[in-house]
Amino acid sequence: MKKVEAIIKPFKLDEVREALSEIGVTGLTVTEVKGFGRQKGHAELYRGAEYVVDFLPKIKIEAVIADALVDSAIESIVRAARTGKIGDGKIFVTPVEQVIRIRTGESGAEAV
Repeated sequence: MKKVEAIIKPFKLDEVREALSEIGVTGLTVTEVKGFGRQKGHAELYRGAEYVVDFLPKIKIEAVIADALVDSAIESIVRAARTGKIGDGKIFVTPVEQVIRIRTGESGAEAV
């Protein structure tokens, strides 16, 4: 099993969720986060005063996925989240050693 974390633009959340659902990903966690990469934020004008927004709003999606689905999940996220502009996001994949469902005590693939 692998944990797939994707940082995407907020307006792409529904498209990414639907794409993952289509390939059989059954659960995910979504968090509103802020950050920046190469784009380093941007300047905005508010009531005549200019100020710099260092951290841009993003969405972090986390899912624990069976090894067999990881590649198709990555492809689905990339296809659904891509705008072709700077700030589209990143995907991180890390191994998961153990999963335990608290309610039943199940572990491993049955707990996902």
